[in-house]
Amino acid sequence: MPEHERIDCLGLGIIPFDILYTIATYPRAEAKIDALDFNTQGGGPVPNAMVGLSRLGLKTAVIAAVGDDLFGEYGVAEMKREKVDTRFIIVKKRTSAIATGYIEKGSGRRTMVLYRNITVEPGDINTRSLPLPRLVHLDGRDMPATMKLARWGRRMKATISFDIGSVRNDVSEVFGLVDHLVVADGFAFPFTGCRTARRAIKKLAERCPGKIVVTEGIRGSTGFENGAFYTHKAFRVENVDATGAGDAFHVGYIFGLLKGTDMAERLRLGAAVAALKCMQPGGRTGLPDRRQLQRFLKSNPKSYA
Repeated sequence: MPEHERIDCLGLGIIPFDILYTIATYPRAEAKIDALDFNTQGGGPVPNAMVGLSRLGLKTAVIAAVGDDLFGEYGVAEMKREKVDTRFIIVKKRTSAIATGYIEKGSGRRTMVLYRNITVEPGDINTRSLPLPRLVHLDGRDMPATMKLARWGRRMKATISFDIGSVRNDVSEVFGLVDHLVVADGFAFPFTGCRTARRAIKKLAERCPGKIVVTEGIRGSTGFENGAFYTHKAFRVENVDATGAGDAFHVGYIFGLLKGTDMAERLRLGAAVAALKCMQPGGRTGLPDRRQLQRFLKSNPKSYA
């Protein structure tokens, strides 16, 4: 690969095949119900973010592992259609990750079930073959590979961003390498033992020297940059499905970051992309292109109180 090749964002993360059912209401145990709608698409926080950034006109690539099965083929083909560089996806003789989701019509509440027995190992990543990214985006599912790419990104003078939505494996090892730590309340509060975003941010700042953001769904987001706190309310829209809303927030945030905007504007862009995503089912369907994003922001959208 030519040394001069440049891209905007390189991501490393899981790439499951999402199977999504829309249901009238959550069933009781042992009950049998009919689905109102059915949707399939690729998923995963980082791949979703790469798709979203690509739709906004940025050049993206993804590192992930898929199985040598139909689900893996579908996932790679979908990323190609979205103009995401898939040359660094590793195909292994295993079953691809599969996620099944149940979305409650009306409320947009959802439950996701993930099966995953496939990983990206450090040896799967040949850094010599990678393009030079302005930003490296990580989710921490495969920590040894995450650490390798984060360290490489730092050497290449790339900005490092990190996404985590809940407490799973221990990801704190990477915090010292992260320039933008954007996490959900589902991770920030239990990890820090704090009950407010500002207190959680202060705790996280003891481990992460970079900028920090905590998202709280319809309660909006709180960011910390250069010694100051910033907040932005979530935009009020018809919530069809919240699946991937956090991934979509990262799309807007990273888009603003690569455009050189300040924290306040990055939070606004994150809220806007997340709102548009929630108006469609699945993690990718509602991700906007640049014209759709601009039109939404110019419409003076209402916010939650």
